[in-house]
Amino acid sequence: MSVKPDYYDVIRKPVITEKATMASETNAVVFEVAIDAAKPQIKEAIEGLFGVKVKAVNTTITKGKVKRFRGKLGKRKDVKKAYVTLEEGNTIDVSTGL
Repeated sequence: MSVKPDYYDVIRKPVITEKATMASETNAVVFEVAIDAAKPQIKEAIEGLFGVKVKAVNTTITKGKVKRFRGKLGKRKDVKKAYVTLEEGNTIDVSTGL
């Protein structure tokens, strides 16, 4: 099985938070993805990397906060997260890594 290198450009990293752990109880996994990634691209990348069947992909864009860096105003980057719901019987263990 060959892994397309652009899958890693779409999927940045898994999100491991309390909310993401609660989502895993409903067979969903949360990933930080590229800001310009579309839902079909995300689905294809997850299925290609992990060898699972994806049921649905929901995305959300969190706007970056305005913060002060050394007295100057700066802005954190915008982050896009994908909530990937898997078909029954499929699992992804994000704690092991790729």
